[in-house]
Amino acid sequence: MGTRLSDSEQYAHLWGTPELTALFDERARLQSWLDILVGLARAQARLGMIPVAAAEQIATNARAKALDLEYVAEQTRLTSHSMLGLIRGLQQILPETARQYVYVGATVQDVTDTWFALVMRDVGSAVWRDLRAIEESLLDLAQTHRDTHMAGRTHGQPGSPITFGFKVASWADEVRRHLDRLREGRPRWVVGQLAGAVGVLGFFEPRGLELRQAFCAELGVADPGISWLTSRDRVAEFAGVLSMIAGTLARIGNEVYELQRPEIDELREPTTPEIVGSITMPHKRNPEGSEHLDTLSRLIRANAAVLVEGMVVGHERDGRGWKAEWVALPEVCLLTGVALQAARRLTSGLVVNVEAMHANLTRHGDQLASERLLAGLSGRLGKHAAQELMHKSLVPGAGDVRGVIEAVVTAGAATQQECDEWTSGSPAGTAAVMVDFVVCRARAARRTEPEMWE
Repeated sequence: MGTRLSDSEQYAHLWGTPELTALFDERARLQSWLDILVGLARAQARLGMIPVAAAEQIATNARAKALDLEYVAEQTRLTSHSMLGLIRGLQQILPETARQYVYVGATVQDVTDTWFALVMRDVGSAVWRDLRAIEESLLDLAQTHRDTHMAGRTHGQPGSPITFGFKVASWADEVRRHLDRLREGRPRWVVGQLAGAVGVLGFFEPRGLELRQAFCAELGVADPGISWLTSRDRVAEFAGVLSMIAGTLARIGNEVYELQRPEIDELREPTTPEIVGSITMPHKRNPEGSEHLDTLSRLIRANAAVLVEGMVVGHERDGRGWKAEWVALPEVCLLTGVALQAARRLTSGLVVNVEAMHANLTRHGDQLASERLLAGLSGRLGKHAAQELMHKSLVPGAGDVRGVIEAVVTAGAATQQECDEWTSGSPAGTAAVMVDFVVCRARAARRTEPEMWE
């Protein structure tokens, strides 16, 4: 039973997905560590450093389900060593002839840093898959609502008209940049570690570099070229990208959260009859999925910051950085997985109230045309003189009584006909053109990139 609320049967679904929880489950983690030890043994056997028979015995018996976890934990506490409990637990289930060939010359970081490479590979694959699904939903929405006009808002206030497709295209374009980051970062992140005590592979002289290359090949990760014991930028960068992805998803969630307010009513979360908005105010339909995206993003950013802090470490080994990663990186990964799943549900089922968008535009009269009127007057008076004139004509409260065009005409700055000409054409400017560009560029990228992260 979990001791943290986030691990409980009741609430665990809010803080992790079954797919990623299975990746970080204790036996799954121990199996990954054992697989790394198997890879090391096989690489050493290939180079004649240990007997081939011993390596195969290690490979055959290194199964987490066979471990006595109580014994492993006891030995870890007894020795105060992070890996010795696992080593002794593995030796318990190995034939005696193989026991001396486990973990030869390796260190805790060789195992755990290589595990991080495997984690980043597997988590990155799930993130890539879910982000592409979200992008597909957003591109469809952007195309559908390419010409659906709505009020653009700045500082929380109605500004000038945009289209809903334009808003969604900005989300999609941001998602596309995250996909670019994932593609570009993979060669930096999926990198093994076999460094030895201080990184120079002294235990394995004179074949250390050859062994590291064979070890990485066994596990399907890249050779780093140089040990990265205190170079924690790989882990920090990966978490940073996930935190940025979570930030984008929170931005989308916050937009839905705000626009679902009944006085705006332009967007609504997808829902089912079973979902209860409030047990005390039954009329409410709370945007809890959108809200949760913001909650998750806050936690992801906080844990990612811990990983950035871990870059500041000393000399050739310093547990202060990488042991903090054992807590922070899984949190970032698990929470990002939930955020992506929530965002997939939100974007694929988003309810768009076109009528409310139109009504919110028209209830402001011609006020949202003030930018184009300013542009027209600027050609005659100069921008700053025109802005000053309109500012004086539209003193606070004046817009409640008369429209912007009426104020400009009353001030003698332009005729009704001139104002009509300045405000003709598409009220949303080049929004539709930019939607087309974003959609076209993203579709072209999707046609040439792999569906799987590789």
